[in-house]
Amino acid sequence: MAGHDSTIYRSSTTAPVNIAVIKYWGKRDETLNLPTNSSLSVTLSQADLRAHTTASCSDSYPHAQGDTLTLNGTPQDIRASKRTLACLSDLRILRRALEDANPSLPRLSAFPLRIVSENNFPTAAGLASSAAGFAALVRAVADLYELPQSPSELSRIARQGSGSACRSLMGGYVAWRAGSKGDGSDSIAEQVAPAGHWPEMRALILVVSAAKKDVPSTKGMQSTFTTSTLFPTRAKSIVPERMAAMETAIRNWDFKSFAEITMRDSNNFHATCLDTWPPIFYINDVSRAAINLVHEVNRIAGKAICAYTFDAGPNAVIYYLEKDSMQVLGTFRQILKPETEGWGGVEPVRDLMDGLMATSTGSMEKLAAGVNRVILTGVGEGPEKVKNHLVSETGEILIGSGN
Repeated sequence: MAGHDSTIYRSSTTAPVNIAVIKYWGKRDETLNLPTNSSLSVTLSQADLRAHTTASCSDSYPHAQGDTLTLNGTPQDIRASKRTLACLSDLRILRRALEDANPSLPRLSAFPLRIVSENNFPTAAGLASSAAGFAALVRAVADLYELPQSPSELSRIARQGSGSACRSLMGGYVAWRAGSKGDGSDSIAEQVAPAGHWPEMRALILVVSAAKKDVPSTKGMQSTFTTSTLFPTRAKSIVPERMAAMETAIRNWDFKSFAEITMRDSNNFHATCLDTWPPIFYINDVSRAAINLVHEVNRIAGKAICAYTFDAGPNAVIYYLEKDSMQVLGTFRQILKPETEGWGGVEPVRDLMDGLMATSTGSMEKLAAGVNRVILTGVGEGPEKVKNHLVSETGEILIGSGN
């Protein structure tokens, strides 16, 4: 082997959150993270929600220590995460193949990795932190290793870290095809439409709780898979029909259909959680108040102008179109406490309030009491390579330094 290489190799990536409108829940293979059904999501703007990861490696890093991972300033036990190790192993195999084909390349696959990541949103609180995190990790290491694989090909690797991470490797509207092969080679993400196809899509996130979930998603979905009597019908019949209908709605800019399918699928997903034994509760009274208010807003408006969805957590993600921003945002701005964070310059609107006061006073009170922060965002692009590194040129961790 050539002499000691003290170079610090670095590559940094930001990756987005995605919020599914057709939910992924349940695994046919836990090791490979193969889903029981396909899913479809909207990639959200990284200006508002993103994971930022720097992957670095060097022959000067302690080989005995091996790979290291720092998340939000806290060192992680990377050896305890089989998912992370699986992703890194597959990426190393691809890099090693390049090195074997071209001996002039530096042997990066043999160097310890130093990976540093931070989120600009709460981790493990139902805001798809693992999806953004693993997408950023895989993309950053792939860039570090200068791998030629496409985002769809890399999605097979990201899927092993977090199932929904495969969808965060692309922007716009993304489908994760469940596939049928035992090795998972056909379980990949595909872009249904780029962000620019329907750029008017917006999202209002009502942050109901930033606390860590009582039942982690992996544990919850396997309990549902093994005990829910409703789940087999969802996986085999309901989801395939909705996937086709949702892709059609997106291609045709049909918000009415998009809204109904989104809300029905969220409800069906949480119904299977309730049907799990013992039951799982990811939404709470504040979440249910948001559900009621969205339906009432649409009823009073005379058409679907907004649609809710809930992942495995209580936070409401409300989709709407830019043209309805004033009515949707203004109404929720009127309902929530004046001191609620995140509104920016949104002004309260009273147009729908008389109708809501007549039917939903209790729901408005619950929502106002349970939401202290909102996030305003929209459809966005996939991972982006950035020059803002979280590891210095000498290998020092720079979390929070802005360097």
